[in-house]
Amino acid sequence: MCGTNVPVFAAVLLVLASLAACNDEDAVPAASEAPASQQAAGRQFVYNFDTDTAGQMPAKFHSAKTGGGAPEKWAVTADPAAPSKPNVVAQTSNDKTDYRFPLLIADEGSFKDLDLSVKFKAVSGSVDRAGGLVFRLKDANNYYVVRANALEDNYRLYHVVNGRRVQFAGANFKVTSGEWHELRVEIVGNKITCYYDGSKKIEATDDTFKDAGKVGLWTKADSTTYFDDLRVTAK
Repeated sequence: MCGTNVPVFAAVLLVLASLAACNDEDAVPAASEAPASQQAAGRQFVYNFDTDTAGQMPAKFHSAKTGGGAPEKWAVTADPAAPSKPNVVAQTSNDKTDYRFPLLIADEGSFKDLDLSVKFKAVSGSVDRAGGLVFRLKDANNYYVVRANALEDNYRLYHVVNGRRVQFAGANFKVTSGEWHELRVEIVGNKITCYYDGSKKIEATDDTFKDAGKVGLWTKADSTTYFDDLRVTAK
């Protein structure tokens, strides 16, 4: 009797292993990033998107995505309320896949220690309504991200390793939709300090990513989010 159950038991184990391998946080293979020179201390880049063409991707950026769902959709758009007029860059795809993180990655340089900031406005989203900054990005599956969420009223710091997002610090406070706010992060060595509208909200240490990497913008799921005045300074 025991011998006849062995194949059945093995089949059950195989099915369970397959199900475990198919969760929505498994990494979709990321395209390799084109190399970019590490920037020396004091080197700064500022992107306000005002000379870019509305309806198109901004120059000196490319898009990518962590997770599943429909392709990301980034484009320059006019906003009369923009911090620097007339343009912003927006992520407008409303795909509701929960584990889906559109990225807009700057091509001009990589940074180890840095001061990175952006103005953002959470416009809409029923699954999520969030905007964030990515830094020390190796590729679309490996990076740090700090993000604010207007549906959850919180601010969270994650590392993403092989497509799996893990929170290691955070703060809870009101994040309003339809208004411009500033996200800012400083990283020196393994110390990460995150600010919201000029107020320090998170201070943490983490050794996941020690090398220089690219910077960029981040959203989640069906978030429609506007960004302006992306600024990065190497330290």
